[in-house]
Amino acid sequence: MSAATDGLEVAYLLQVRPYQETSLLIEAFGRTHGRLGLVARGARRPRSAWRSLLQPFRPLVVGFAGRGALQTLRSAESAGAVATPSGDRIVTAFYLNELLLALLRRGDPHAGLFDRYGHALVELATEADPEPPLRRFELGLLQELGYGLALDHDAGGSPLEPDGRYRYVPEHGPVAVREPDLAPAPGEYSGRELLGIGRGDFADAGVRRAARQLLRAAVSHHLGDRALRTRAVLAAMRR
Repeated sequence: MSAATDGLEVAYLLQVRPYQETSLLIEAFGRTHGRLGLVARGARRPRSAWRSLLQPFRPLVVGFAGRGALQTLRSAESAGAVATPSGDRIVTAFYLNELLLALLRRGDPHAGLFDRYGHALVELATEADPEPPLRRFELGLLQELGYGLALDHDAGGSPLEPDGRYRYVPEHGPVAVREPDLAPAPGEYSGRELLGIGRGDFADAGVRRAARQLLRAAVSHHLGDRALRTRAVLAAMRR
C-alpha cells in the first residue's frame, strides 16, 4: 500500500479534464514534486472558487494530500501574475504541456526543467518569434532528461567542422558524411547548422530549419509510438 503524502507546491497545470459529476482531474507540474495527479473535488460546481483559477499556464501554489497515484487538491491560490501566451501561441504552449505529459513520470522531480518551462512560457508571451523559445525548450528538455544532443563534436569525439556535413544518429550523435551528395539527404546537417543549434543562435533561417527537423526527430525517437495532437496543429499553421 502506498504511503500517504501531503505537500504544498508551486505548480503549473498541464491538463485539466472533467472527472465524475462535479470534479476535475488535473495533471500538474511542480518544482519539487515533479508531475502530479490531482483531483479537485467539486471544482465544476457553479459556486466553486476554483472554477476560474484552475487554468493552464498560470503558476499556482497548490496544497494536496492523499495516497497513491492521485492526490486530493486541498487548496489553490495564485503564485503571482506573469505573462502568459495568447492567440496562436497557445497551441505552442500546449505542445510544451504534451511533451511534459508524454516524457515525465509522476513523482520524478526536475527543478531545472520546471524553471525552463516557466521561462519558455514568458518568452512565448513576449518574444516576436515563437520558434526560438520552442527550440530552446526542446533542447533543455532533452538535456534535463539525460538525452542531451551532441552539438559541438562528432560521434568519434572530434570537433565539428563548420563546412562539414553530418548525419545525426540518435544513439551516437553526428556522424561525418565522407562523400556527401550535392543536396543534403534527410537527417543530414552542416556543421555550421549543428553548431548554431548548440549555441541557441536561431537568427539564421537555415539553422531554424535544421533545428526544427533535428529536434522533431530527436523528440520522436524518445516518444516512440506516442503521437502529439498539437504537432499536427502546428504543422498546419506553418502551411
